[in-house]
Amino acid sequence: MNILKIITEIEKVDPEVYERLDQRRQMFKHFAGFGKKLAVAAVPLAMGSMLQKAYGQSSGLSAQIREVLNFALRLEYLETYFYQLGLEAPGLLTGQNRSDINLIYIDEQNHVKFLRSVLGADAIPDPTVNAFDYTGAKGGARPALLPNVFSNLGTFLALAQSFEDTGVRAYKGGAPLLISNNTVLEAALNIHSVEARHASHLRTMRRGGPQSEPGDPSSAPQSWPSLNDNGGPAPAITAAIYGAGNPASLYPSEANVVQGGLNVQNISQVSPNEASEAFDEPLDMGTVLAIAANFIK
Repeated sequence: MNILKIITEIEKVDPEVYERLDQRRQMFKHFAGFGKKLAVAAVPLAMGSMLQKAYGQSSGLSAQIREVLNFALRLEYLETYFYQLGLEAPGLLTGQNRSDINLIYIDEQNHVKFLRSVLGADAIPDPTVNAFDYTGAKGGARPALLPNVFSNLGTFLALAQSFEDTGVRAYKGGAPLLISNNTVLEAALNIHSVEARHASHLRTMRRGGPQSEPGDPSSAPQSWPSLNDNGGPAPAITAAIYGAGNPASLYPSEANVVQGGLNVQNISQVSPNEASEAFDEPLDMGTVLAIAANFIK
């Protein structure tokens, strides 16, 4: 077991990991020799103990927090296996596109590892790649929504953007339910920021690079959602991603311009588009799972 590598991987999704382990700083000064001083069989146990103390996990997690983190883990599996199949699809991803998607794939793998490390034995089982059908045909139970998702780069990137935009709203929607554990909340919001950067980069890729003029959200989106983004890249399929959740009073659509009870337009004299673009709106767990269900057999 490479302890430094594990901590490095965790740091990618939680830059504060070393601070969480601050009380064990003295031990970290001798980290290089840590593994050598312990029997090999004892190292995983020691690592588990450290992470439990850092994140207050396992017995310290409430049922609500475990539910939210497992909800996030389901989404991370959905995204991870999507990118894995995209990278495996012959000729779909080449050059810079392949390099960029591979980096996003690694991030998603790290999110899965991180969430599993926090949840410990409470983590849901890995559903495996066979649990998903990214054409939207639910394993042949209905006509495919996106039959060319792994043979057409435009379709692949459009669905990737949809997953990332969903993830951004899902993490924000779950944040209030994690507020009883500041450490877990902060770590989840760190992942939220990574998902937001993925979404922004995929939107840039879809419009052909940073210098291109944004256009139709279905083919050349801005780097962020604007109003309801005209339903997204495939409005008949993706509109729910940008619409209101349930209840709409708590989970408004991305077109929302009221924050903290104040209409942003009235206090800043910006356009409705600009007022909506300044905030990501949360989305409830039920709506997110309904969106994801389109791609689960």
